[in-house]
Amino acid sequence: MINLPSLYDPFSTEAKWQKFWEQNQVYKADPNHGGEPYCIVIPPPNVTGKLHMGHAFDNTLIDTLVRYQRMQGRNALYLPGTDHASIAVHTILEKQLREEGKTRYDLGREKFLERAWQWKGESGGTIVNQLRRLGVSVDWSRERFTLDDGLSKAVLLAFNRLYEEGLIYRGNYLVNWCPESQSAVSDLEVDAKEVDGHLWYFRYPLSDGSGHLEVATTRPETMLGDTGVAVNPSDERYKHLIGKTLTLPIMNREIPIVGDELVDPTFGTGCVKVTPAHDPNDFEMGQRHNLPFINIMNKDGTLNDNAGEFQGQDRFVARGNVVARLEADGVLVKVEDYKHTVPYSDRGKVPVEPLLSTQWFVKIRPMADRCLEFLDQENSPRFVPERWTKVYRDWLVKLKDWCISRQLWWGHQIPAWYAVSETGGEITDNTPFVVAQNDAEAREKLVAQFGENVKIERDPDVLDTWFSSGLWPFSTLGWPEETPDLKTYYPTSTLVTGFDIIFFWVARMTMMAGHFTGQMPFKDVYIHGLVLDEKGKKMSKSSNNGIDPLVLIDKYGTDALRYTMIKEVVGAGQDIRLEYDRKKNESSSVEASRNFANKLWNAARFVIMNLDGQTPQQLGVPQATELSDKWILSRYYQVVRQTHDYMDNYGLGEAAKGLYEFIWGDFCDWYIELVKSRLYKDAEPASRRVAQQTLAYVLEGILKLLNPFMPHITEEIWHTLTQQGEDSQQSLSLQLYPQVDASLIDNNLEAEFELLFGTIRTIRNLRAEADIKPGVRITVNLQSESDKERQILTAGESYIQDLAKVETLTITGGEEQKPQTVTALKPQTGRWGIILLILLIIPVFITLRVAYAVANAVDDLPFFGTFFEIIGFGYITWLVVRNLISTSARQKLWQNLFTSTPEENINQIELQQPQVIETKPEQAIASVVGTVQVEIPLAGVVDIEVLRGKLEKSLGKVEKEVQSLNARLSNPKFVEQAPAEVVQGVRDALAEAQTQEEILRDRLRRLA
Repeated sequence: MINLPSLYDPFSTEAKWQKFWEQNQVYKADPNHGGEPYCIVIPPPNVTGKLHMGHAFDNTLIDTLVRYQRMQGRNALYLPGTDHASIAVHTILEKQLREEGKTRYDLGREKFLERAWQWKGESGGTIVNQLRRLGVSVDWSRERFTLDDGLSKAVLLAFNRLYEEGLIYRGNYLVNWCPESQSAVSDLEVDAKEVDGHLWYFRYPLSDGSGHLEVATTRPETMLGDTGVAVNPSDERYKHLIGKTLTLPIMNREIPIVGDELVDPTFGTGCVKVTPAHDPNDFEMGQRHNLPFINIMNKDGTLNDNAGEFQGQDRFVARGNVVARLEADGVLVKVEDYKHTVPYSDRGKVPVEPLLSTQWFVKIRPMADRCLEFLDQENSPRFVPERWTKVYRDWLVKLKDWCISRQLWWGHQIPAWYAVSETGGEITDNTPFVVAQNDAEAREKLVAQFGENVKIERDPDVLDTWFSSGLWPFSTLGWPEETPDLKTYYPTSTLVTGFDIIFFWVARMTMMAGHFTGQMPFKDVYIHGLVLDEKGKKMSKSSNNGIDPLVLIDKYGTDALRYTMIKEVVGAGQDIRLEYDRKKNESSSVEASRNFANKLWNAARFVIMNLDGQTPQQLGVPQATELSDKWILSRYYQVVRQTHDYMDNYGLGEAAKGLYEFIWGDFCDWYIELVKSRLYKDAEPASRRVAQQTLAYVLEGILKLLNPFMPHITEEIWHTLTQQGEDSQQSLSLQLYPQVDASLIDNNLEAEFELLFGTIRTIRNLRAEADIKPGVRITVNLQSESDKERQILTAGESYIQDLAKVETLTITGGEEQKPQTVTALKPQTGRWGIILLILLIIPVFITLRVAYAVANAVDDLPFFGTFFEIIGFGYITWLVVRNLISTSARQKLWQNLFTSTPEENINQIELQQPQVIETKPEQAIASVVGTVQVEIPLAGVVDIEVLRGKLEKSLGKVEKEVQSLNARLSNPKFVEQAPAEVVQGVRDALAEAQTQEEILRDRLRRLA
């Protein structure tokens, strides 16, 4: 018969099915296919990236949702792709060039781009192949790249349309400049870090010699570009000085004192130096007061000729030298330690420099207002958890114009062409330009303005990566063309993303989509938390605390990692913590999920080997007659309902936990054990078949329920269970998800079984406490004053005896109890009945042989032979009529031979006159489940004195450990000087030892 291997090998299994799914295009979407569309476009990872835990978490969540919806019968598309990552690619290539002693300018733009595409072809597929190892059910035939032809066409059209509508403009404004990548970066690409710095105080003398003003700054080098000092016009200390001038130290430049409401009189001295070309707030004050804009910075972070004697110095070197000069000149007042926030380039990893530069910008306000209308009027998109709606709305309200140009070569080159012949052959702030779709269109426009001899040059800059990413939900589906994909799958169903890029990406997409398609790009935005390390800290490169998901996949398998990440989610949007031992590269969290996979595998093997080679379809739907079958079907449909409810409301973690508890607990630990005796070859055929049907039916349902979470192992088991064959192209992931049959849900029955299982667990725990050997069958006394509880216990008597290894079970109640009769849940098959029958056959056979010899002798006598034949015939006739003709007679005979329960107690059990169990305390161990007292007499089962000795010895060891740990924690030097994690470890060990101490004392009290 077909069956699973004895051990589950996740590595060969996962590789097998990943190859099968892709080769057979199992997840290829078809816009003409029936079913309500369901689409998620992958948040495109950088083409430079490698799979990290954030990728693994995000894509596992997405894949679980898509697989669930696909099995619901929806026309599902999970669209993959990658982002070209301008700055990241430049960083890689320019590092390579530095090692060769070259720069990108040595190569030139064309050769540099050839090298970039070559790198992309050789190394750019790393992240994609790693995503394949996650088993994501994407449609690889639709894989997109933000620089592919279709998306590039969409970017060109979007830029041109926004420019024509007056929503893109070119201007000289202050931008965040990254000296490392030598490019502008948006506000969203800046990471604010708190640093320990200094606050320097200087005196600026009044030009008329009547005194001075004191200013403070965290960037003293920028004073070289100061063009004013601002005070609050209502500040009584300084308002009389407004309009006067100061002499700027070192530069000896006269600068005015201006009054501006932006100045906080309570901060510092109440006087603020104004450097319009190097600070965002100063930029606005400079515009309001018509102050000069003096740029002192080169693009590489060194000072230019406007910095005088400090020209050519790095900005941080110049900082120290400027302070030294001011101190030498006697104008340095004091220096204070100062903790403050410094903006760092997310890519360059260096402090950004506010720099005056000519860049391209998008007018955000009209687009953001359109998004606000969708949000306020239609609650679109809907955020899960809902609390992120306010965060998103606040962000839309506060957005400023978006700088979209980057001084790089790899990316979408800005579609603007300049008539450089009009400005001496160079692109300047005043060079005339046109925006067009291509070179030919641009030339045509410029020739019309400046004649045939015009010299044309395209803008060298590229667009911010987020510009193309903002078009991602609809450009990947074919926009601006009205493709079948766009008509069917747009707007997409759900965006799954982390809260850390809600502003980077979500707002960009909603603004672009609202403007170009008139719709929000997705119905729901599911915001998930972060994967934290074993100490509950955010993973980052700077902290060097990342956990490589591929290491865990190689150790435990993909399904184990996937299930761990999903199961750990408690409530949408919550962070999850992953246990991890860095020395061993092991995770107890993922190991637990691997153990769960093994549990499912072994249970499936047991079921399949007991189906006599039949599939669930061949066996048919079970018609449950026994209560254990009705119970498991009720529990199964409860879990089906629960899983639907959770999954439909993004409760993925809760759904995974519910399945874990049902599969491991209800199905594996309880139901399989309950039906084992019914699967023996000599079991009653009808009961055996129902047991097989129920096992097969529930197992297949489990595989379907679990498939979105653990797709590989469930696919492997399902193919074996349903005997698909090697050439089959069927996939479990294309089967319909189980639906609820409410008629088979019985809450009362489930509650009754909970009492039975609680009783069995209690007996097992007492056995363990009393150190009773597993093979020893014991006597158990159950006592309850509740008639209903006694009826339940009596009905489940055989289950209790079988699963708790009970030889004699007594069920009693209070003194007022009257005899009552209850129906047994099932007759217990008597193993001793078979042995007894064999022992009886031997003497019966000998007796028959003797009788046969006597009969032969008697038969020879006249008259006696015929007489005995008549008697014999009459007896046989009576025996057959009495024991074999009627059904009830046959059952009675069978029960007398093959059950250990006396004949009169098989179908009816008469409870004896109530009695209270009275046993000597030292001869029994007892506990309570609900209102049922469970007692195990120990006399003759264990040596109580030996048991007491073992417990006392163990208690002595634990008491010494508690004493030792208390002594360490009572030592002030240890607590104060030892590392915090060591001290905490001792505290944890003490708490555990104290718990063990209490348990041992309690067990000894029970024996006392």
